Amino acid sequence: MENGVLLPSLQSALPFLDLHSIPRLEFHQTVFDELREKLLERVSTIASEGKDGNRYSKLEELLEKCFPLVKMPSIQPVVMCVMKHLPKVPEKKLKLVMADKDLYKACAVEVKRQIWQDNQALFGDEVSPLLKQYILEKENILLSSDLSVLHNFFSLSPKTRRQGEVVHKLTQMIGKNVKLYDMVLQFLRTLFLRTRNVHYCTLRAELLMSLHDLDVSEICSVDPCHKFTWCLDACIREKYVDAKRARELQGFLDGVKKGQEQVLGDLSMILCDPFAINTLALSTMRSLQELITQESLPRDNHELHLLLRMLSLGLGAWDMIDSQVFKEPKLDAELITKFLPLLMSLVVDDYTFNVEHKLPTEEKVPVTYPNTLPDVFTKFLLENRIACEIGLYYLLHITKQRNKNSLLRLLPAIKETYNDTGFTDIFLHLFTSNLTLLSEEFGSEEFCGHIFEGFFLVSLTKKENIHRHVLRLLLHLHHKVAPTKLESLQKALEPTKTVSWGW
Repeated sequence: MENGVLLPSLQSALPFLDLHSIPRLEFHQTVFDELREKLLERVSTIASEGKDGNRYSKLEELLEKCFPLVKMPSIQPVVMCVMKHLPKVPEKKLKLVMADKDLYKACAVEVKRQIWQDNQALFGDEVSPLLKQYILEKENILLSSDLSVLHNFFSLSPKTRRQGEVVHKLTQMIGKNVKLYDMVLQFLRTLFLRTRNVHYCTLRAELLMSLHDLDVSEICSVDPCHKFTWCLDACIREKYVDAKRARELQGFLDGVKKGQEQVLGDLSMILCDPFAINTLALSTMRSLQELITQESLPRDNHELHLLLRMLSLGLGAWDMIDSQVFKEPKLDAELITKFLPLLMSLVVDDYTFNVEHKLPTEEKVPVTYPNTLPDVFTKFLLENRIACEIGLYYLLHITKQRNKNSLLRLLPAIKETYNDTGFTDIFLHLFTSNLTLLSEEFGSEEFCGHIFEGFFLVSLTKKENIHRHVLRLLLHLHHKVAPTKLESLQKALEPTKTVSWGW
């Protein structure tokens, strides 16, 4: 080697270092570090060259020689590097690593995967903080003090969402290991059952699509929900289920074979993802508006039936997984023959009222806007979960349209909804955001009375999260509210000694 020192002549050259006041320890340490780097490079080269059997046998031999020195800080990186490149580390050595906290912490994720796949409890301990962090992040977005119609909970694209820290870490931990992937799915199912928290359903879909983005075919090819989730993901990105994708999604649902009905449990969990429900509900609203324009009835529209079918599956996910009865819930015929036509008639009322107002003065007929709802409509909101979801999205739609008359007509019915769906964080987050578009109306005591005393304040005892959303709204609109009204609202919202908001 050019400009190098031959080993036999090295001994006589060492006094030369003494003349430069370089300690022998420093010299030996430098040489050792250089040799270690060369060895690490060589290990990586062996792992990437030659036939599997040959290269891995070399690494196994090296592991046998260096493993006894694994606790030496200077040698440990070499041992860890060798184990990292072995697809199957001897079980005895894995147990020794697992038993020593420091060694376990130091080993690469490739080695940890081999430990985790036979130790579900240990893997659960690693995953649990990430799942808690994920739920906390979602809740923080929903309860954020920022209120905006343009930047709300559903604004981020699916691809942006799954590039988040938790999904990225989970994807790394799983790698291409199907067993670990199945464990994570089992954790998510268990937590969803225990808490009813729908954000676990979002994570289930995001995790699968993150692995899809990374082309991890080892997992995607064995997850029966992969193609369905991929197609649904495209719909969520557009916030709309078009006719072509609707046919694809129907094909997947109809293709569930006898004996494989358990797949419906996973499909329902993916459809229970709030981002999926949001897309299906928005598509349903759009479909109803098209039917009004075409003067058609809901019972004649095949795509609308499919949207309702998927909403039914998604909203019934918890019941299906809890009961372990993997059968599609039957749609209530009256939902299609009674509730949806009623909802369409409310939309027509709005159209008619608006047209009457635009007529020239001489052609105008005095029209009073209807301020009540048919009893059967409010009964549907209370007893039918699909009707309730569609009704809530209609309320969000009219609020976004700044339709004050329709909002005040519908709002009293939302106080009593199926399973108190009208008081979930997701709905209240969207509703309060949309109410900011009517900010000028909050100067009216009458309007404030309908919104606060008529809806929010009378429901405060139902769920403590209502307090937070009212405060979010007031934080944004307090300058529009009359001072006397603001003062009375502040008094009404003062926490009692027993309330713990966890902020």
